[in-house]
Amino acid sequence: MSEEMNQVDVRNFEVGDKVSGLVTKVEEKQVIIDISDSKLDGIIPISELSSLHVEKASDAVAVGDQLDLEVLKVEEEALILSKRKVDAEKSWQELEEKFNNGEIFEAEIKDVVKGGLVVDLGVRGFVPASLVEAFFVEDFSEYKGKTMTFKIVELEKDKNRLILSHRAVVEEEKGKQKHQILDSLKAGQVIEGTVQRITDFGAFVDIGGIDGLVHISQLSYEHVDKPSEVVEEGQKVQVKVLSIDRDNERISLSIKETLPGPWSNIAEKAPKGSSLNGVVKRLVSYGAFVELFPGVEGLVHISQISHKHIGTPHEVLKEGQEVQVKVLDVNEQDQRLSLSIKELQEREQEYVIDYELPEESKGFQLGEMIGDQLKNLKK
Repeated sequence: MSEEMNQVDVRNFEVGDKVSGLVTKVEEKQVIIDISDSKLDGIIPISELSSLHVEKASDAVAVGDQLDLEVLKVEEEALILSKRKVDAEKSWQELEEKFNNGEIFEAEIKDVVKGGLVVDLGVRGFVPASLVEAFFVEDFSEYKGKTMTFKIVELEKDKNRLILSHRAVVEEEKGKQKHQILDSLKAGQVIEGTVQRITDFGAFVDIGGIDGLVHISQLSYEHVDKPSEVVEEGQKVQVKVLSIDRDNERISLSIKETLPGPWSNIAEKAPKGSSLNGVVKRLVSYGAFVELFPGVEGLVHISQISHKHIGTPHEVLKEGQEVQVKVLDVNEQDQRLSLSIKELQEREQEYVIDYELPEESKGFQLGEMIGDQLKNLKK
């Protein structure tokens, strides 16, 4: 082809024109293109092959590839072309749609750089380290070449800025899962969970993607000072759903209510007629409540406290005092125990003076006779 003909063909093109062409040769730093419907050759510099850094042109294209290109520069015998600009223009349109629709899509991690990951979406997409996972990652080296799901969280075409997040996808999925669980839960339901966190006021249990709180009072029938005394992180536990606040996504759980109640088989643990040790927990006007087992209290009626007549239980008992009691009656269904303290105490001996006044003493005063009888008793 003559130089004059080339120059004529060159004049038919302007910067910004869109052309298509076939890759005829791939060199280290550039690619030679046979431009369709023209006798001209085109050249794509390696910097115009991709939005990402390319070490060798063969990493981006191969001989025989049909490419859509844009004219960057018109030279005397050839056109300088860009694949990157055409790819970017198409990509920005698609990416804007994905961004506006909140679409989730897959992409391969092309590179790991300081501060995050790089993705090729026709334009360079950046995933900051904080947006890669919902947890801390110390080393990202194994992420290169990995395909992950992403959402676009920032898009500014004018600044060529595209920020992606995998973490947003994870959290969105977790949110959907949370709502599904919330909708399916019912008060009274018993399910398995895993202790996630322990605090001073209770334990948070994961029940399949959402955490519920087991308040310290719902950990055990026994008194608990520290939740860590009863449960540990990672422990599998059975929990009962007490209540669900769907608006605030709060779930109240109980471990205690999945355990055998303290009154279960109480007739075997405290059979009628048995003698047991207990602690006075509460004093009321009509008696004393004595704790025999954790969560099990029985009533010692005021009439069963002492053989002596007492006005109030406070006269002979105090809270926290250890006492021995006899079980008078057991009612497991109504969770009632009738107890007695006096049944285990000896009645104080009562002396009864039985006498008949002699005939000859009838003139004496009764008081004198009683005095004489007492003297005889002392002897």
